[in-house]
Amino acid sequence: GMPTPTLFTEMDTLQHDGEELEWRESARWVKFEEKVEEGGERWSKPHVSTLSLHSLFELRTCLQTGVVLLDLEGYSLPQIVDDIIERQIEEGMIGPELRDKISFVLLRKHRHQTKKPIHRSLADMGKGSSGYFSLCFCCVAGHAQSRSMNDIADTPSTDQLKNKFMKKIPRDAEASNVLVGEVDFLDKPFVAFVRLAQATTLGGLTEVPVPTRFLFVLLGPHGKAKSYNEIGRAIATLMVDDLFSDVAYKARDREDLIAGIDEFLDEVIVLPPGEWDPKIRIEPPKKVLSADKRKSVFSLNELGQMNGSVGGGGGVSEDEEMPVPHELGEELAYTGRFCGGLFLDIKRKLPWYPSDFYEGFHIQSISAVLFIYLGCITNAITFGGLLGDATDNYQGVMESFLGTALAGTVFCLFGGQPLIILSSTGPILIFEKLLYEFSKSNSIDYMELRLWIGMHACAQCLFLVATDASYIIKYMTRFTEEGFSSLISFIFISDAIKKMVGSFKYYPINTEFNPDYVTAYKCECVAPDPSEVWTMNITALDWTQLSKKECVKYGGSLVGKSCKYVPDLALMSFILFFGTYSMTVSLKKFKFSRYFPTKLRKLISDFSIFMSIMTFVGLDMLIGLKTPKLIVPTEFKPTRPDRGWIVMPFGKNPWWVYVASFVPALLVTILIFMDQQISAVIVNRKENKLKKGCGYHLDLFWVGLLMAACSFIGLPWYVAATVISIAHIDSLKMESESSAPGEQPQFLGVREQRMTGILVFVLTGVSIFLAPVLQFIPMPVLYGVFLYMGVASLGGIQFWDRTKLFLMPAKHQPDFTYLRHVPLRRVHLFTLLQIVCLAVLWILKSTFLAIIFPVMILGLMLVRKMLDMVFSQHDLAWLDDLLPEKEKKKKDDEKKNSSSKKDKKKGRVGDDSEDDTYLHTENPISIQYPIYNGKIST
Repeated sequence: GMPTPTLFTEMDTLQHDGEELEWRESARWVKFEEKVEEGGERWSKPHVSTLSLHSLFELRTCLQTGVVLLDLEGYSLPQIVDDIIERQIEEGMIGPELRDKISFVLLRKHRHQTKKPIHRSLADMGKGSSGYFSLCFCCVAGHAQSRSMNDIADTPSTDQLKNKFMKKIPRDAEASNVLVGEVDFLDKPFVAFVRLAQATTLGGLTEVPVPTRFLFVLLGPHGKAKSYNEIGRAIATLMVDDLFSDVAYKARDREDLIAGIDEFLDEVIVLPPGEWDPKIRIEPPKKVLSADKRKSVFSLNELGQMNGSVGGGGGVSEDEEMPVPHELGEELAYTGRFCGGLFLDIKRKLPWYPSDFYEGFHIQSISAVLFIYLGCITNAITFGGLLGDATDNYQGVMESFLGTALAGTVFCLFGGQPLIILSSTGPILIFEKLLYEFSKSNSIDYMELRLWIGMHACAQCLFLVATDASYIIKYMTRFTEEGFSSLISFIFISDAIKKMVGSFKYYPINTEFNPDYVTAYKCECVAPDPSEVWTMNITALDWTQLSKKECVKYGGSLVGKSCKYVPDLALMSFILFFGTYSMTVSLKKFKFSRYFPTKLRKLISDFSIFMSIMTFVGLDMLIGLKTPKLIVPTEFKPTRPDRGWIVMPFGKNPWWVYVASFVPALLVTILIFMDQQISAVIVNRKENKLKKGCGYHLDLFWVGLLMAACSFIGLPWYVAATVISIAHIDSLKMESESSAPGEQPQFLGVREQRMTGILVFVLTGVSIFLAPVLQFIPMPVLYGVFLYMGVASLGGIQFWDRTKLFLMPAKHQPDFTYLRHVPLRRVHLFTLLQIVCLAVLWILKSTFLAIIFPVMILGLMLVRKMLDMVFSQHDLAWLDDLLPEKEKKKKDDEKKNSSSKKDKKKGRVGDDSEDDTYLHTENPISIQYPIYNGKIST
């Protein structure tokens, strides 16, 4: 049915203030307990409620013997109190003579812990003296009059309405109120548990104006206040427990409630009294087990069912009982129809299309746009520069900017996964370089050849889309995908560092500068030997007055120690580079700091990149050294003057070139296909909790069309950029807003929309006109951003976590799930094999063989296939994902098993099926017990 509302629970205790009685709030729960610190007049830090086992048993007894009223029609507190007392008298639990006394006590005023100190107001003091009389009067007066003696307000006070704490409570929450106290007129406890038919706002009863649904009342004779308090805390803690509150809402009678307590007791963990200090308040856990996971802790037979998972990249989510097989769901199912997958993608993405735009309007989007924009233009400039070198400026920075803007905007508008950022990648650069050298040495026109390769590649991509070829991605397990993304991350990191080291070569640090010899430092311009001077007007120059540049221009020579002097630009560059990186890292972590309210912390963390860049751009301008700056083309024209914007398909090359270009196009297609789809798999990983589905076929369709379009205008080719896409997702992560006090914000997913991508690429296009502003950004700052992207994208990779295990003693290793299930030496072996593969890839990538990069990725898939011989399926299930056909085989085996189990009904050692119990001995043997309705039978 409907999910039960969140319960806000408040416990009030009866205070005797001289003769005056009042209820005072002593604790509250949304998820965790917060106590009123009597001395400090403030709320305690939220902590996990620790209950004594005894209090739970006493609570159980209370519910067995007290009054339980379920679905009571209630509209005001006095009427509810009357009904409770009426029922108690009917059942003979109390005598009618106690009616007025009990009702008097239960209708006293409630004093809540608000921010202001609890000093009594004048109004309260005035009441103090009359309290005694009203009490006596009550004892004598009739029932009707005692009603008028209510001290409780009927409507919430302004204090309650203005309470800031409302922010922490979900919208549709209801309250449960716990009232415990000791009185002198009872000789045995008076207990009532009430569930109202409708949640009702009972005036001044609750600290925040939340309607009350449950009431628990416990009044008892003097001398047991501590015990009553504990019972009150027990019921309050139960009410905020997901499973028990469910029971409380659905209970039909007293027995259901008691069964709920017993179920709770089944799961309670007892800490022996001598071994821990009850004064310690336990910090709320980072991650709370959801109720449905908790239910299955004891029923083993549910483990099998936990394996079906929907959505992208498989692997183990941290709290799973058994790794989820790598399923890329129906999104990569082979349809066998012409364009089947493409139509399904379009059908899947269309309903989300409007929301893809309006969900982009959020402050977080601004920070994401600024961050990714800087990443993109840095990339465009770096690649543009390298492309210019490789192709004699047939394609340069200008083309790179234009192409990035065009391809990116189209892709983000219509692509299947708009979180993917398109960019130029290394393998394509190498291909262009080889292609240019080939056409130059064979006197073929480069731009025209490139156009035909682009058109063939586009046709081939469309063919792959039409035949659902993307489904090969199913064979990409975590092993391949992590190998690929680690490689790309390492390339980013090493490029950033290489560029940094390059500036040390370019602007050497003046180590031989000696302040003592400053008198000897000079640099003079010496006139050339007159016999070499062939133009007359130079002789008239005053050589000593010339600047360094002019001196060299007119053929003079520079003599002196300080001629090579440059200010320490290398050091300054390093400060900018490392400063940007480390400031970003520390601001990113700021959301876990203790300073400032959550909202501000989150904002600082979101805008970390932008703030770091602004800080170091500012520092650079302040110091005013000539550090290398960003150079953006200023005029809108092709980099090479002798080429236009449109490439003509015919006329410059012999006819056979048009046909033969099919072959190199094949290489480009494989390259684009692998690069694009692996990046897509990484973006669509299950860990990212994407809700809107992916569109592998649709993505490839647009990448193909854009190849043809870019070839016609003579722009570079674009494909998904792994690292920038991961950074994009990272900057759009959402966390739960109204979290209960003490609850860690939970990762909800990613703000999936098209706006940020579109804005980034539109800005990239406009950058051509932003040159005056962008020229203030020092290059080292952008290398810092690159380094950050590379390091951050290693963050979520299990391979990286496993690599770090090599350096950790066992007792300090984090509690990764796979370490509980796979012996450490097997984990190390797996990691080692991955490192070897990476090293081989890295070496190949550094040579001209980088052109066959995509083929190497297919090689990784083969290596993974061979791992099946080295590792057991059980170990691979935890460390990696199982290959698809294995899954099918396993399901068949299981069917066979279950039929043979029915025949034999005997325990038997069998193949690794899902409800195996593994025992780790030196060679893992798998022993399997058949399971009958949750009990293990051997």
